[in-house]
Amino acid sequence: MTEQERRILRDFFEDDNSFKTAAVRLKAGEPLAYIIGEWYFRNQTYKVTPDVLVPRPDTELLVEQLVLIAPDNGYILDLCTGSGCIAISTLCERPDLRGDAVDISRPAVQIAGKNAEINGVAPRLRIIEADAENPLLISYLQNYYNRNQIYDIIVSNPPYIRTSVIESLSLQVKSEPRIALDGGVDGMRYYRAFLKMYPPLLKKGGVLLFEIGYDQAKQIKALAASYGASGCEIFKDYGGNDRVAKIYF
Repeated sequence: MTEQERRILRDFFEDDNSFKTAAVRLKAGEPLAYIIGEWYFRNQTYKVTPDVLVPRPDTELLVEQLVLIAPDNGYILDLCTGSGCIAISTLCERPDLRGDAVDISRPAVQIAGKNAEINGVAPRLRIIEADAENPLLISYLQNYYNRNQIYDIIVSNPPYIRTSVIESLSLQVKSEPRIALDGGVDGMRYYRAFLKMYPPLLKKGGVLLFEIGYDQAKQIKALAASYGASGCEIFKDYGGNDRVAKIYF
């Protein structure tokens, strides 16, 4: 246990017995965020449970890009929203924006809804329980808005870890929902699906923003080109690794 982890646990568990129980859970590999039931991301606090990924600093780069490039009064779609941290933090920093957030997991949708309420953006963010790989979601959104070109930006931090790598991850990471980690045999399953399905929902000049693995930039660029993208920019995270793909159509 690091000194920072010790201080955090002491802040949440003041009596010795509760603190010792929490320390045992941490030593066993349970993520600290799950033990205390919340985590800090950007300038917001998020409720988290084992039903959602723990928000990570690397993902803040997606929010930075969203805040920077979204047009005034723009509309965003967040696929695989999990805790909702990407869409919610973006809407917190850009009060003019609105959007939809989608997740296949009912518990995740419920947590994202609570986080939207806690952080004051619930009136501007519609959270939808749906399978983002199912074409029925596309039809639903087109019918709901009565048009095709709906969103200025479609963003996602999808599962992108190769299936064969999952078991080699740390105990803490493996404690997170596998459905939010496993990107299929090559890690590209969701990028492939989203690049095929979602460009028709973009307004003219709209972009797709993806979080990507540190070694996936070349594959993403080739995949985007194969689906008719006009360009793909890659942005590095604070550690110097490729982390965000900005794809133009």
